[in-house]
Amino acid sequence: MLNLEWYRTFKVIYEAGTLSAAAQVLFISQPGVSLHLSSLESYTGYRLFERDTRKMMATERGTMLYNFIIDHMNKLEEAEQIFHRKSRIEKPTVSVGMSFEIFQHTLEPYVSELPFKLVTRFGESAQLLQELNHGALDLILTTQTGHQQNLAYKPFSTERMVLICGSQTDTGTLDELLLKNDKAAIKDWLALQIWYSTAADTDHLNRFWEVNFNSSPRFRPTYVLPYFGSILRCMANGNGFAVVPDFLCRKDIDDQTIKMVWEGNQPIENVLYFGKRKKAVHTTEIEQLEDILSRNWPPLKTLAELQ
Repeated sequence: MLNLEWYRTFKVIYEAGTLSAAAQVLFISQPGVSLHLSSLESYTGYRLFERDTRKMMATERGTMLYNFIIDHMNKLEEAEQIFHRKSRIEKPTVSVGMSFEIFQHTLEPYVSELPFKLVTRFGESAQLLQELNHGALDLILTTQTGHQQNLAYKPFSTERMVLICGSQTDTGTLDELLLKNDKAAIKDWLALQIWYSTAADTDHLNRFWEVNFNSSPRFRPTYVLPYFGSILRCMANGNGFAVVPDFLCRKDIDDQTIKMVWEGNQPIENVLYFGKRKKAVHTTEIEQLEDILSRNWPPLKTLAELQ
């Protein structure tokens, strides 16, 4: 079926001259503008614009269509202005992607105070990068960067991967091996322990093992859970080991339900980036989100401070 929004988008492209300018006028993403135009062209069966590097040039059919609909579109827009409730101001909608746990620790407490609509998407960095590139997201928090020319990345913090265990775990033998720095014995002892991991992301454990023991782990985790938060709750006041980002477990360490064990021979740190499109539509709202996330990201602590 014909969507009248296609005509509105077509009219704005014709008058603005570029897809990016039309996106700003319509308060939608540039991929959304392209989708409306391609849908209308498919419906009419004609190419309505010639794509130039600088400007969208209307074809003969495009000019004919514009001349035919312009009076009707202006009437509809006038009616929209007259009958629209003046007290109702439509808020822009911003879509942001990050891990569930980062959202809980940094943004969740402030959602109700945001002066705009928010749509959140939880996933891994590679998936979020793809959705940002396709226009489904406006801002992401990611540990990976891509080479897409239309995307920009800004580092804002780091996370450190640390080895932790439940507070009832007997680490006497491990402590002695760590003092001796006997890597082979440390690896063999840890491989026999109870391990927790997440289903979505085993990279943390694999990377920790490879950096410290020059091999991949030869065991399967005993318990595979959906989130790091689930791991911390299940390990609390119990037994078992896990490799988690340091900012997630600080409160549990302070509460003494979790013990900090080891950060490895060399700390493993991931740089966290803000990722967004270079020609973002909701720049003010995106900057507000970046400010909230930056202010509420906990500063990196040393091993001694964590212990």
